[in-house]
Order: sequence, then C-alpha cells, then structure tokens
Amino acid sequence: MNGGVDGAVPRRAAANERRSGEDMDRAIVRAAQAGLPRVPRPYHAIAETLGVAPEVVLERMRAMLASGAIRRIGVVPNHYRLGWTANGMTVWDVDDARVDELGVRIGALPGVSHCYRRPRRLPAWRYNLFAMVHGRDRAECESQMSEIAALLGDADRAHDVLYSTRVLKKTGLRFG
Repeated sequence: MNGGVDGAVPRRAAANERRSGEDMDRAIVRAAQAGLPRVPRPYHAIAETLGVAPEVVLERMRAMLASGAIRRIGVVPNHYRLGWTANGMTVWDVDDARVDELGVRIGALPGVSHCYRRPRRLPAWRYNLFAMVHGRDRAECESQMSEIAALLGDADRAHDVLYSTRVLKKTGLRFG
C-alpha cells in the first residue's frame, strides 16, 4: 500500500523530507557559521559532528549555494593582523546612469574589499558609490583613492574618504 486517497501519504512524506532537509541545512549552517574547522577535510568534520555522511553535508551545501540560501563560501582574513591597519571608505558622486558599470570596475581593483551603490541623501550627502580600501597606512589608502579617481575620470564629480577609527563588527549573521 503506497498511499491513501489522492496520494496523501506520499505528499506527507515529501513534506517531512523537505522539513528534514531544512533542519539539516540549519544544522550545517550553525556548525559552519563561526568558520570551517581547520582540518584537511572540514566538511567531513562537520558531518561527523552532525552524525551524517560527508556526502550529505556536501550535497546540502551545494544545494544551498545553488538556491542562494548561501551566497558564497570564502576566506575572511583579519586584515588588521596582516598589517593592513588603515581602512578608508571612499565615497563618490557619479552619474546614476553609470554607477553600476563603474562600481563593477572599481570592485575589481586589488585594494578594494567591497564596493556598492547607496542612495544619495540630498542635500547633505551627495555620494552614491562607496568603495572600501585598505592599506598599511593612510598614504596607501590615498594612493588607492587616486587610482579609483583615475579610473573614474570625468565621471568623478566629487569624492571623499572616511577613515575607520575602530572595528565595530567582524562577523556575519549568526543563527542560535
């Protein structure tokens, strides 16, 4: 017997499987959110912690990446410990029609860790493109800002830099 009227049992089983997958996804995210274990096979270590086969963890991670539940898996270095102690948020006033195109080009520069568009807050704040630069000192940040200005050329209507004075947060979203 494989189901009741209108296949109710198989639907219920599918819902339970989906719920189990969601529960497993949450467990994997909780296990990995503070950083992957520093071992040769980190996903195997997570699988062991969760009591499942490594293939389950790898399959669920691939599915979460494909669905967008996880955007990326990457290294997040502590740039302060690496000697990059000057950090400047460069802000730029560029034509809204070109901000996306220019942002992609700026974001590809080696000294830029992130680059994004933000709404203007006129009249007090005219800037719509932000790019975080890092250096060993402010002179390095200024050099990178000059490189961005050169890349922008005439599209740079105005710019400024806001330097970090302390670290407020160095983690992403954490699930309990």
